[in-house]
Amino acid sequence: MASYNRVILMGNVTRDIQLRYTPAGTPVTEVGMAVNDRRKNQNGEWVDETTFVDVTFWGRTAEVASEYLSKGSPVFVEGRLKLDTWEKDGQKNYKLRVVCDRMQLLGSRGDGGGSRPAAASTASYDAPPSAAPSPEHDSAPGPADDIPF
Repeated sequence: MASYNRVILMGNVTRDIQLRYTPAGTPVTEVGMAVNDRRKNQNGEWVDETTFVDVTFWGRTAEVASEYLSKGSPVFVEGRLKLDTWEKDGQKNYKLRVVCDRMQLLGSRGDGGGSRPAAASTASYDAPPSAAPSPEHDSAPGPADDIPF
């Protein structure tokens, strides 16, 4: 059975970015994003619902994010979901996050509140295919995994 794992988010950065490096020297950073959704409740009133998502950037995309994004910056992210699991003190822990494949900066540099229209100034950065290694997903799709479009 074929599967498809894509996530597209547009929101605001929730904390300042701290760029780190792996022992091999690859840049990496984890960014918190707040994504807002506006809906009508059962009474017909509009309510805002905010979802907080952790996004991991690798390679050049991580460097660009640390240089141009700060708390409150609007950003568009495309990537895939990844479930991290670990055990601490005999307790199994889980964390679902997004691994970024493509990032687009929205607004202008230093524009934390998004005072300019989002389309006024944009820049796009794609992560190189080898930037975020994932052993369980690195194999090429076989004939049974081909997506018909």
